[in-house]
Order: sequence, then C-alpha cells, then structure tokens
Amino acid sequence: MLIKNLNLKNFRNYSEECIAFSEGLNVLHGKNAQGKTNCAEAVFYLCTGVSPRCRRDKLLIKRGAEFAELSAAAEGKYGKMEIYAKITETGREFRLNGNKITRNADIMGNLFSVFFSPQELRLIQDGPDERRRFLNVSISQLSKPYYTALSRYNKILEQRNNLLKSRDLDSVYDSLPVWDAQLCKYAAIIAFKRAEYIEMLSPLAAEAHAFLTDGGEELKISPEKKYKGSEEELEKRLFSELSENYARDIRLGYTASGPHRDDIDIFIDGTDAKTYASQGQTRTAALSVKLAEVEIFKNLSGEYPVLILDDVLSELDLPRRKKLTERTENLQTILTCTHAERVLSGRQANKIKIENGKVKN
Repeated sequence: MLIKNLNLKNFRNYSEECIAFSEGLNVLHGKNAQGKTNCAEAVFYLCTGVSPRCRRDKLLIKRGAEFAELSAAAEGKYGKMEIYAKITETGREFRLNGNKITRNADIMGNLFSVFFSPQELRLIQDGPDERRRFLNVSISQLSKPYYTALSRYNKILEQRNNLLKSRDLDSVYDSLPVWDAQLCKYAAIIAFKRAEYIEMLSPLAAEAHAFLTDGGEELKISPEKKYKGSEEELEKRLFSELSENYARDIRLGYTASGPHRDDIDIFIDGTDAKTYASQGQTRTAALSVKLAEVEIFKNLSGEYPVLILDDVLSELDLPRRKKLTERTENLQTILTCTHAERVLSGRQANKIKIENGKVKN
C-alpha cells in the first residue's frame, strides 16, 4: 500500500495544501503545534473514516470554515485509487474513485493504515474501552462483516438499555428475549472475530516485543477465556448469560455483560502490564502490539499498510530507535518529529518540513 499524495483544505490548521509522499520513510518535521500530527491524522482518517484523536468529525474542520475536504491518491495491489472526504457541521461524505460511498462499512478496507502515537499508551494503561476501540478499528479494516455486526450490535444494545429503564416490568420481561435473540447473533460474530484476531496478534506481538527488548522481556496477550468457541456456541452462551441476569440488568438500568464489556489480558514477564508496567515497558508493549498489527494486515491482505508514527522515536532510547527503524524498512512510513536528523541516524528519507500548516522547502 502506497500513498502518493495528500490534499487538505480547511482541515485542522491547514487552509489548503498538497503533500507528496514517497515509498519508504517520510519524515514530517518542524516545531511543535505546526500541523505535523494533523497531517498524519488526515492520512489515517482517509484510510479508516476514524480520527485517532477525537470522536467528533466536526472538530476536524478549521476554525471559522464551514467544511473540510481531504483526499489522497494511492496505489495498492489492485491498482490506483483516489479517496476523498468532505466533512461539514452536520455530516460527511466519502468518495472512492469519484463514486460515493453510501455505507460506513465500505470506507474501511480500501487503504490500510496503522497509527501509533504517545497517546496509544492508553492501549495498555487505560480501561477496557481503549483496548476494545483498538480491536474495533483494526478488525473493521479487515472485515466488513465485523464492522456491520458491531454497528448493529451497538444499536440493539442501546434499545435494550432503554428498555431496561422502563418501569413496566411485565413488558420488560416479555420483550427482553426478543431483543436478546438479535443482540446475541451479532455479539457472537464480534466475540468470535476478536478471539480470532487476538490469536493472530499474540505471537506476533510477543516476537516484536522480544525483538525490541533483545529478548529481555516476554509479552503475552490473550482474550478473556469466557468467549471461546464457535459462533453458534458463543451465541447460545451469551443468550443464556443475558437470560440469567435479567434482574441484575433491570436493577442497574443497563446491560452488564457482552462484548461491549470485553477486555484483553496483557502480561509482561507474567505480571499484569495494565497495573504494574513502567512507562518504558508500557511504550514498548504498545509499540509491539502496533507492529504486530502491521504484520496481520500484511498476512491477510497481501500488502503492508501505511504505518504512521507520530512523535514516537524521541520517546525511545537509541537502541530501540534503531530497531524500530530497521523493522519498518519494507513499508511506507509517515513519521513526525521536531528534529529530523536527530532521529534518522543517517537513514535516507523524504523530509517534509511543516510550518504553520504549510509545507516549507
């Protein structure tokens, strides 16, 4: 996967700009708060339809503007393509090669991308929401059925939670089995796909972690044991779990079990990384997960994704910096930093200086 250029209009702090990328390493450099991360964010947004930094699209529009436009010309194993997005206060529109994309599920899977920034430490340090979000974005790029199941699950879950707040208990008890039959159908797809993905991720992340630490630490990742089995088995088990806990859910006013409550177990040398890992261990573990994600995309899609590293190398010591750059030699990488030469260590790169939302020669 190769992105040739990126066009931005009224996106974040960019008024209008075109940025050309090359194969291999592309370094966006310049002082802080000039727009380097905004550019990296735009690439990931076009690939996934999701910002890695905010949940509301309208925040991506330049202050004072009515809309934002962004597009990229890219090339993959299936040929050339152009993807375009327009964001307004009330919605957004995506186009692929000039054709309007009508379903959100069809945004993902055209351009593959993996994003890593210091904020990704939340993947290890924060609550289960962050780890579920990582799984959802990554798996959705590879599987439209997963994205569709997730979207439908969330809508039904919202309706179920609204029902649980009703004071008409007879109606609640009569209606719950109907909602649960639909909910568990999609829950089973989500749980099965997540377990399948983590089974691929775990050995790749362990290998990447061993590479970055020179074998000094062991990383282990696993899904919660309760969601193992076929989709049919999971569907039955989830339905039974919900049925047995009607009274609890009515008392709480929300659904307290299901894939929306999932988490991942992460251990470094047998110790719970979410609780006990140091800042350095957390950074290396999160980076290892992202490098594993890169390999999964390559294995399943047949081509490497675009790897985006936002202000990462400055946080690593020199040995791990060299190992990371060595690891990314075979794929297009977009890297942001304040001082290009300080992090490149003589490696050839397409250096792009960003100053106040403009490319400076």
